[in-house]
Amino acid sequence: MNLVEGRTSQGEGGAGDRTVALPVDHTQAILETTKEVGAVLKASGLPFALVGSVAVYAHGIPVRLQHDTDFAVRREDADAVTAALVEHGVRIVDPPEDWLVKARSGGENIDLIFSLAGRPVTAELLARAATLPVDSVHMPVLDPTDLVVSRLLALSEHHCDFGPLLPVARGLRERVAWARVREETDGTPMAAAFLYLLELLDVLPRREDAPEHPSPAPRPPGPVFTAPKNGYPRDNETRERGTP
Repeated sequence: MNLVEGRTSQGEGGAGDRTVALPVDHTQAILETTKEVGAVLKASGLPFALVGSVAVYAHGIPVRLQHDTDFAVRREDADAVTAALVEHGVRIVDPPEDWLVKARSGGENIDLIFSLAGRPVTAELLARAATLPVDSVHMPVLDPTDLVVSRLLALSEHHCDFGPLLPVARGLRERVAWARVREETDGTPMAAAFLYLLELLDVLPRREDAPEHPSPAPRPPGPVFTAPKNGYPRDNETRERGTP
């Protein structure tokens, strides 16, 4: 087996050859970039908070980091933030979206976000962030409740993967104000479905007004098949008629 740049190659020719892509673990590289950017933002004195998967990691949830590192900043601070990063050698990339600025450093992507799931980043949101260690650098990390709210509000009919959210909800459940989560996500079907799933999985206590757990649907009446005889399946009706 040869491991080259995250790929596994099996076989040396013939129809059995195949190459399988392995997911690349960027955890340490992303953490190094996060520390670099976090140190620059702390020195600038501008308010910010770590968000996204790296924030989940900082809260102690074991996740694999593969894509980028995200920071929430106020829109009015964007120019000052980007100027501070450029001064320290971070390359700024102008994206087509108007709710973030993209950057690159150390081969990793950085997102400076002004709006979380359609909601502007505010001074109140950033003030709720707690200072936590990210590897060896302390920096503000988004509050667990705000983290869950932003994740749930980002769900849509085109992007509704509960898989990555389940370990986050399980790991943070004692630190999340679930009443506020329900209030702030009220009226969003995907969030309601996820919260109901957490109740079914006993991650959250059931609400008094929640519907009962669904029972298995009864089987429709019909012939009961038994093990095949002589290569032909038989059911109750054919057995009674003596049909082979």
